[in-house]
Amino acid sequence: MTDRTLQDHAETTPARPGRAALVGAMFLMATSAIGPGFITQTTVFTARLGAAFAFAILVSVLVDIAIQMNVWRVVGVAGRRAQDLANGVLPGSGYALAGLDVFGGLVFNIGNVAGCALGLNALFGLDFKIGGVLSALVAVAVFLSRRAGVAMDRIVIVLGFVMIAMTLYVAVVSGPPVGDALRQAVLPERVEFLVITTLIGGTVGGYIVYAGAHRMIESGLTGPENVRGITRASISGILITALMRVLLFLAVLGVVAGGVKLAAANPAPSAFQHAAGEVGLRVFGLIMWSAAITSVIGASYTSVSFCVSFSPWILRYRNYLVVAFIAVSTVLFLALGKAPVTLLILAGALNGLILPFGLGLLLWVAARRRDLLGNYRYPTWLLAIGAAAWLLSIYLGWNSLTAITDLWN
Repeated sequence: MTDRTLQDHAETTPARPGRAALVGAMFLMATSAIGPGFITQTTVFTARLGAAFAFAILVSVLVDIAIQMNVWRVVGVAGRRAQDLANGVLPGSGYALAGLDVFGGLVFNIGNVAGCALGLNALFGLDFKIGGVLSALVAVAVFLSRRAGVAMDRIVIVLGFVMIAMTLYVAVVSGPPVGDALRQAVLPERVEFLVITTLIGGTVGGYIVYAGAHRMIESGLTGPENVRGITRASISGILITALMRVLLFLAVLGVVAGGVKLAAANPAPSAFQHAAGEVGLRVFGLIMWSAAITSVIGASYTSVSFCVSFSPWILRYRNYLVVAFIAVSTVLFLALGKAPVTLLILAGALNGLILPFGLGLLLWVAARRRDLLGNYRYPTWLLAIGAAAWLLSIYLGWNSLTAITDLWN
């Protein structure tokens, strides 16, 4: 069976065509980015930089948009997944990209399950291991349902709104200095470029950059004639992520601006508890669990999507393989016995290695392989900002290698 036949072949659970699945693709990308590491990262950097963190958020969002617009444009216009395009450029590179993504996604998913455990512990006081297992069962139920594609779209959309609404509540309660944050978004008192690159890696690193784009293929929004919709969807996904980042930043800023020193071991729940007392701690638990469970779904779905075009068997049993991916992640979480925070750091570091490799291959398609894009003439300006973002991703990948070495040493 050819790649094109595989692409046109119905998925194990057919996706809804059109706008509904496209919205699901946008939220899948956004909620995949908004994981446990995202929450921990934002809290730590806000406590460190204060209002000046607004500048880092603004710059990282602009770079994220440049990366996502290129990835979604190439994948969407071609109507083929990233691994197939990579193999079209350099035979075997698609398999390498898939291997990196599956490995990175698996490690990241261990951290996601750990995040679920943290969330349920804060929400109900559940034991970490019990919370991780129960959350994994929820994710498994999504992919064992008869209409798994629809179920996945709905849960990421609903929980995406839950996270935004709950974080908005805490942001209002904490009373952040919004004026100062707006001013420092443009004229920061302090700039740390390593923070910016870390934010970029956490938002579009690894499997995350492909999550929405691969789901978009199944929505039917592909080909040069749909460029406008593809562009709008790619930007919307990043803006949803940015909204959550800004609200979380403001929620924590309101706490630290009042002189509160967050607990070093668990800064995020500490911030929410200072902002809204016991209610704040429960709200944190709900936000953390929502962020983690949607990331479990996103990581598992996207990792397996990197393999479906390699074999009709994989395509046929796709949902069962996603379930197996979740199960292995959970077993490893239980077996490793490492502190959840350590797993989150390791997952983020590994994820940063995948971005420069995959993005470079897709940019080559944009620049040199019009045959793979249906003779579509790729905009020079978009290719230029993509190349600049790719250079930054190389720097980010190098930092990831250092982070992995430091973590285990």
